[in-house]
Amino acid sequence: MENKKIKELIDLAISYIPKSEVKVISKAITFSSQAHDKQLRKSGEPYINHPIEVAKILTGIKLDVSSIVTGLLHDTVEDTIITTSEIKNIFGNEVSNLVDGLTKINKFSLKVKNLKLGENYRKLLLAATKDLRVILIKLADRLHNMQTLRFVDNHHKRISTSLETLDIYAPLAQRLGMREWQDKLEDLSFQFINPEARNSILERLEYLNSKDVNVVDEIRYELNKSFIDENVDCKIYGRIKSPYSIWNKIKNKDISFEQLSDIMAFRIITNSTRECYKLLGVTHRKYSYIHGRFKDFISSPKINGYRALHTSVIGPQNRKIEIQFRSNVMNQIAEFGVAAHWKYKDPKEIKERDTKEYRWMHELLDLMNSSSSQDELIENSKIKLFEDNIYVFSPKGDVLELPKNATPIDFAYSIHSEVGDKCVASKINGKLQPLKSILKNGDQIEIFTSDDSQPSPLWERFAVTSKVKSQIRKFMRSKKKEEYEIFGKEILMNAFKKENIEFSDSAINNILKPFNCKTNEDIFELVGSGSITATKVLKTIYPELKISYSKNKSKSNLPIKLKGLTAGMTYHLAGCCSPIIGDQIVGIVTAGIGVSVHTIDCETLSSYADSPERWLDISWENSSGGRQNSTTRISVTLKNQPGSLGKVTTIIAKNNGNISNINFTTRKTDFFEIIIDIEVRDVSHLNNIIAALRLVSEISSLIRVKG
Repeated sequence: MENKKIKELIDLAISYIPKSEVKVISKAITFSSQAHDKQLRKSGEPYINHPIEVAKILTGIKLDVSSIVTGLLHDTVEDTIITTSEIKNIFGNEVSNLVDGLTKINKFSLKVKNLKLGENYRKLLLAATKDLRVILIKLADRLHNMQTLRFVDNHHKRISTSLETLDIYAPLAQRLGMREWQDKLEDLSFQFINPEARNSILERLEYLNSKDVNVVDEIRYELNKSFIDENVDCKIYGRIKSPYSIWNKIKNKDISFEQLSDIMAFRIITNSTRECYKLLGVTHRKYSYIHGRFKDFISSPKINGYRALHTSVIGPQNRKIEIQFRSNVMNQIAEFGVAAHWKYKDPKEIKERDTKEYRWMHELLDLMNSSSSQDELIENSKIKLFEDNIYVFSPKGDVLELPKNATPIDFAYSIHSEVGDKCVASKINGKLQPLKSILKNGDQIEIFTSDDSQPSPLWERFAVTSKVKSQIRKFMRSKKKEEYEIFGKEILMNAFKKENIEFSDSAINNILKPFNCKTNEDIFELVGSGSITATKVLKTIYPELKISYSKNKSKSNLPIKLKGLTAGMTYHLAGCCSPIIGDQIVGIVTAGIGVSVHTIDCETLSSYADSPERWLDISWENSSGGRQNSTTRISVTLKNQPGSLGKVTTIIAKNNGNISNINFTTRKTDFFEIIIDIEVRDVSHLNNIIAALRLVSEISSLIRVKG
């Protein structure tokens, strides 16, 4: 065991934990060291180094002594012969329960497959709702594992672990307000998932730093001078945004590196809330304020408790900069998230309170339990994890909390599902507005209903709340139940006829049990929806029957499979929006033609709004191997200079895209426009290529072309 690492941990603990309690930490180090004796990490180091590093990370957010001890013992039950009973006898109930919570989480083989991912969300959140410290310790464990991931030889393992970190652990860290941990988890994952894009961003940042080497110091000096004149004591910190944060903005906002307005950020820490507002005013007098960039998270805190004032201004050398204003207490919460509560209150009191942190976890668990499929569960979970909230009013003055960008549809369903199902119109601040209008903080909403109304499939396009999307999908599925029953019975009757067997309800009634059905209609629905085949029904009723007709050996010329299609249905990808794997899609049934597959935001869908019976709730079927690439199209405007086109084609190739066609649409002296057809695996693959291209300075615009 390395005495240096132990001394570092003890020194960190003594800085805020009474010396009398630090003794149990030393005891846990010895216990863990003996339990992991002769075990090695992938790096070749003694295994004990890992729990010590996890414990050090936990001291960084000043967690209580039970959490530090648990960090030291977290792998003992899973990886050694130690039992929870032994831990309980030596370290007590509290530590034993925390270790048990972590052990239950770790029993999963964590893989980035939707089937596993959904259950991992549940397991993490169930443990966290019992004691929030479990998830904090698990995050610290993951953080150190990511810091040492480079020692894992298996490339696939490094990628899958990094993807899982981005899908589960980083968003959980964000939800808990652990911004520093979130940034580290994201950047470490980015380093393995897309090293070329990360290096490209770092090169651009290095260039900017060399060009504007004095900008940060200049801004800090100017702000400090202005604040001193106001007799306000504060601290000023300047930083450059993380590579992953920059990459995400390039991808999500469809902008180039040059268009980013907040690469540079400053944090002003004051003594009080009043001083935050005062220094905001001073800043706006000093620099030109960028309209639409001010956010008051003091009066409307984020759901994870984050409070601050955010603004963006034009600084020296015409640089756009973001400035945040926080009091000392706000800064503690911003830095340490929910862990900041442990600094001021008894941890037992914290874990028993029904705080906002616990509320969103319970809401997410409810949402996950109501999701109809693993894909929907993951989609809803991510929405819930990343959403920020707004506050709006009912006509009676009741305050309702909704996600950012929510619409009157979300508001209606938040009142009651029946109000949502029957809503026909809305008033926002006394004026009639479309149901797809985006609500803002402080809006007053009135909903009008009609007993004759029912949800439109289009509502899913502009509803934001995950639960509302699920309810709309549920309604659309229920509309199809009767349709499936009729279709299924027809399929069975034809199958019986082909075998020269008389169809009878009594024959179907005899096989309800094998298919876990209660009525004949349930069997018809299963056949009509494609869940079971007519052949399987016949074989179950008549086991000795030899099916006289041969199975259709010809397969669809489309290798892409879709969930939600009835067996035998033909489909085609709509040319108006050209969907690719990963796009959110919907099917439109046309008699004699089959199913047209559209993206959920396709403008053509509005013409089918009054025919909900023609809509099919479909999705791409997960398939790991043998899946054919999809062809999609991008439009690129390039500077007309040597090597610019070469850069584009090289980046596409490096990101495993295959160019099938290039068409020059415009040629000018200064620039030219090209249309590129690219073969990609899915929409995520395409987005990565687009984001990588946006880092090329020679590209002035780039969009995906649908249709």
